[in-house]
Amino acid sequence: MEARCLLGFLLLLSLSSFAFAIYEDQVGLADWHKRYIGKVKHAVFHTQKTGRRRVVVSTEENAIASLDLRTGDILWRHVLGKNDAVDQIGLSLGKFVLTLSSQGSVLRAWNLPDGQMVWETDLQISNPSNSFLHVLGNVKSGRDSLSLVCNGGSIRAVSSIDGLVVWKKDLSVDGLKLKHVFQPPESDTIYAIGFIDSSQIALYHINAKTGELLKHATQASSVDLSSEISAISSDSLVALDSSRSNLLLIKFMAGTITYHKLPLSDIVQDFSGLAELIPTKSNDIFVVKTPSSVAFIKVKGDNELELIGKADEAGIVSDSLTLSEEEQAFAVVHHSNNAISFQVRINGREALTDGIKIEDHRGHVKRVFLNNYVRTDKSHGFRALIVMEDESLLLMQQGEVVWSREDGLASISDAVVAELPVEREGGVSVVEVEHTLLEWLKGHMLKLKGTLMLSTPDDMAAIQAMHLKSTERNKMTRDHNGFRKLIIVLTRSGKVYALHTGDGRIVWAHLLTPLLQSESCPSPSVLTLRNWRVPHRKALQENPSILLVGRCGAGPESHGFLFIVDSYSGKELETQILDHSIAEVVPLPLADSSEQKLHLVIDNKLNAHLYPRGSDSLEVFIREMANMYYYKVENAKGVIKGYAFKKGCSTGSSAYCFGTRELWSVVFPSDSERIVATARRKINEVVHTQAKIMTNQDVMYKYISKNILFVATVSPKATGGIGSAAPDEAWLVAYLIDTVTGRILHRVIHQGAQGPVHAVVSENWVVYHYFNLRAHRYEMTVIEIYDQSRADNKDVMKLVLGKHNLTAPITSYSRPEIATKSQSYFFTHSVKAIAVTTTARGITSKQILIGTIGDQVLVLDKRYLDPRRTANPSQEEKEEGIIPLTDTLPIIPQSYVTHSRQVGDLRGIMSFPANLESTTHVFSYGIDLFYTRIAPSRTYDSLTDEFSYVLLLITVVVLIVAILVTWAMSQKKDLQEKWR
Repeated sequence: MEARCLLGFLLLLSLSSFAFAIYEDQVGLADWHKRYIGKVKHAVFHTQKTGRRRVVVSTEENAIASLDLRTGDILWRHVLGKNDAVDQIGLSLGKFVLTLSSQGSVLRAWNLPDGQMVWETDLQISNPSNSFLHVLGNVKSGRDSLSLVCNGGSIRAVSSIDGLVVWKKDLSVDGLKLKHVFQPPESDTIYAIGFIDSSQIALYHINAKTGELLKHATQASSVDLSSEISAISSDSLVALDSSRSNLLLIKFMAGTITYHKLPLSDIVQDFSGLAELIPTKSNDIFVVKTPSSVAFIKVKGDNELELIGKADEAGIVSDSLTLSEEEQAFAVVHHSNNAISFQVRINGREALTDGIKIEDHRGHVKRVFLNNYVRTDKSHGFRALIVMEDESLLLMQQGEVVWSREDGLASISDAVVAELPVEREGGVSVVEVEHTLLEWLKGHMLKLKGTLMLSTPDDMAAIQAMHLKSTERNKMTRDHNGFRKLIIVLTRSGKVYALHTGDGRIVWAHLLTPLLQSESCPSPSVLTLRNWRVPHRKALQENPSILLVGRCGAGPESHGFLFIVDSYSGKELETQILDHSIAEVVPLPLADSSEQKLHLVIDNKLNAHLYPRGSDSLEVFIREMANMYYYKVENAKGVIKGYAFKKGCSTGSSAYCFGTRELWSVVFPSDSERIVATARRKINEVVHTQAKIMTNQDVMYKYISKNILFVATVSPKATGGIGSAAPDEAWLVAYLIDTVTGRILHRVIHQGAQGPVHAVVSENWVVYHYFNLRAHRYEMTVIEIYDQSRADNKDVMKLVLGKHNLTAPITSYSRPEIATKSQSYFFTHSVKAIAVTTTARGITSKQILIGTIGDQVLVLDKRYLDPRRTANPSQEEKEEGIIPLTDTLPIIPQSYVTHSRQVGDLRGIMSFPANLESTTHVFSYGIDLFYTRIAPSRTYDSLTDEFSYVLLLITVVVLIVAILVTWAMSQKKDLQEKWR
């Protein structure tokens, strides 16, 4: 009996090693999360002696963030909506961050230490326009202070404590646009200056406490005024005219306005081009930036201007920084080659000159924000926050880069996956083997202690450190499981990054704009990213490469370019400036003998240009040209057209240029349908089997076609946001169209439904998400398509013996005999993006990857979206795995692959296979980046990295010993019984 108990305990102990769980020390081993903020457009420093020093920024991604001034780490961050762009930020009372957004319509206050929103005020502006925020420094009521929001011809004073509008003043003048508001020291009067239709100057005196209009004056101007203005004293300001070549010195005294026009060429020698006025504070000095220099000008006398300083090179100039009542500082930054020259000028005189070396992939300086600090000798020191062309952020101080942030990764527009190089074989020393063996034994002993719950916190930290080291996830070579790869991404600025899937680090980065800029390509912009060469076993000596396609100008008729980059190193391999435009790039499922993928570049005249250009690629394409088709979706016109290719084109006689001929068109009536979404299968998706065994042992064949296009249209009144149309006026129509023939395979109408529509197509099914106005809930619908033309192949024995016609050629021109199954379900969340998992051989079950409105990624098993679900499934259906029907799809908290993390402003999700069939990679991007590996059907083809081989070995040894002991005991017992 004791022997049986011992055996049972040991068996249970051995099976426990296969239990699936995630421990604390496993967090971050197979996933990583990177937080960014985007391209900075406003910055405010907070460097008081007490508390943490920080800089508060707003970005073009509508993010508001507080950064640690010492490290650049994000202390807190908030991402506003797409239609809630930040116009201006400021500090109030030393503890609130004020943000003005939505064209001056919304004012918010955030707590400076932790970023919690204190209050939000809707200013109820009927006609939002260019607005600005001004925090009053002299008007206080107890601990409160007022902030002025100026929009058009209206001013609102808002309390900084509770966000209440203290007073409101509408200056009822048509065409009035306020440009500047200021308050003289120790005064309760506000001066508001504006322009009326760019031809009159208006001045308003307003009581700061009550909003009462004290006096106003207007003065006609003989020249048109620009929008730029700078206050230089308590009774004067300077402005540029519309030609940007003349200065207007405007003065207002005793309620009257006078102005004096001064040509800029009389002040700045060799002036030419257009000038720019830099905002300054009131101390009789202002700054004018010209195409060739930066001029510091001082007002001298009544109508005289004096040049007191000049930087001969044109650079980026910061806003003025007030050092005292008499001193203002400006930063002038120049960029040349790989160096940044940093110069600080105080009242025009040079006070500091410094320089740093930077990487060549950052581009030119775009913005600079200046801040000062007091040194130990009581002198002024300066630091600068610099925004680069690639949208990265640098903090420069004392001639060094204190920290840098790659915030260009917050604006990813496209991404592809590339393999890492193969690990080269080499000898390993005995010392390395012994060291590895010792580390292996030490690691498994620590794991054993953790399993027996005997480990200390130091042991747990050592286990996690060993995990990170032993998994070798950060090596720059590929592994047999296919876990280590490169994710190559393209950003809005035209910069390309290669990210390692192990930890998300940047392997290499290149900004393409400076490399491509030339006389033949004056303003390059990158459009898309494609795999160019993907070498296989027969060509592993060739490095993989990627193709970047773009235009040399802003218009669609601009000439295009092709830029080919080595995937391993980022090295430029080839650049081609094309002699035609680029409307679309069509990757083909073909490759030449050197494993370069064939691409067709469609120009704006619908000619197709073949790349790469070579006799081999031309021969391959011409051989398959009869089976190549192209379709074009024109959303604005509501038309989808299909084309075939033919030899010869209208723009020249090149052998690599092919014409197109229209085969079909689908026209949606504009008075009833508008195209809102399209989706199609991935070109490289692998389908394991076409047959699907039903519960009654019947066989149904999936309709597998790479030519299926999903199209969603809505009624014209339902093209707006949710609620823009009544349920009776809204409908959504879903189409499945064959892009070879234009035949509509399936069509379904959802009455009372509207977008936004998000869809994904895989194998023989499509899943799409929309809003049901009648039910006031979101819905997801699944449609599965089956091929009825293979009804003779339903005998399983024929499949086993190979007596079937599954290998018979199929043509899209034969009318398909299809059957569809569909089902709709309610879904709790709004959706930002949707994708499907992909694996190496297509055997593993599919899962839907859903980007929710909460900026998280949810995994939903495809079985929940099975159209054959019924309320009471039979026993056979239960055995097949069909889940009982419910009207709502379940949201399981453990199904969030992002766990508790958020991917701010989630825009896209991509899935790509590993070498292990059970595992797939998931990469999601927005302002943040998140990567993980998931196993939709568990890791059935491998043991996990955490599997304890030592525990298994001990278990086997103990079992052997137990068997020997029990055998000896049994022999002894038998012998004793025989002696009785």
